Amino acid sequence: MSKIGLQSRRTFIKKTVLALTLAIGSSMVLSTTAYAEIGEPEKEDLKFGFIKLTDMAPLAIAYEKGFFEDEGLYVQLEAQANWKVLLDGVIDGQLDGAHMLAGQPLAATIGYGTKAHIVTPFSMDLNGNGITVSNTIWEKMKANIPVEDGKPVHPIKADALKPVVEEYKAEGKPFNMGMVFPVSTHNYELRYWLASGGIHPGYYAPHKDDTSGQIDADALLSVTPPPQMPATMEAGTIYGYCVGEPWNQQAVFKGIGVPVITDYEIWKD
Repeated sequence: MSKIGLQSRRTFIKKTVLALTLAIGSSMVLSTTAYAEIGEPEKEDLKFGFIKLTDMAPLAIAYEKGFFEDEGLYVQLEAQANWKVLLDGVIDGQLDGAHMLAGQPLAATIGYGTKAHIVTPFSMDLNGNGITVSNTIWEKMKANIPVEDGKPVHPIKADALKPVVEEYKAEGKPFNMGMVFPVSTHNYELRYWLASGGIHPGYYAPHKDDTSGQIDADALLSVTPPPQMPATMEAGTIYGYCVGEPWNQQAVFKGIGVPVITDYEIWKD
């Protein structure tokens, strides 16, 4: 809190959430220093979309604590089915703003998918993702992981997964993993981690109308909405995934999987 000076935590949250609201609603990026000069909001009734993830907490806190109403804003928070539905809702105006993947505004701006100009006033989290594998895969990986004082040495490298992927490949079984969206950091982090262990994550070839990202892949990555990750892994459709919280810990609570690495250990910040 040192950067906030003498401001209270409540004031800080109010100002940053207000900046998010007005920036998305009116396409202006406003700093907290200009807060006093904002005046009346251009639109009072707002609908914000979100995906059920821990990093939407600033919106939930502002809603529950009445911070929006304190500023004359009447906000409705609406859970969305997946990231594409959320993005389309912002672009076509059904949503005034949204908790969104960092890559989505960038992709929309350059025209990857639906072209649109979307403003991002601030980041809601850093290093909130993790990679989880099923219990079955974890048991196979353990033989390849160094142990110190009876515990696996972290961070766990994809090298430990490679023999497992090769085993499935030799048996003619596709090794399927989930990520949340093609332009998500989850996709890039999972691909980076796999490739670092000699597991080919596949190529994209949009110039050939192939956006599957599975060309020459050893591990087949596909989109799965975050809240569906644990159930999809439990059903055996995927053997692991990269997602934000609480869906890595949910696998632990359900006793169906083991988080092996966080994105902080892959790409710090």
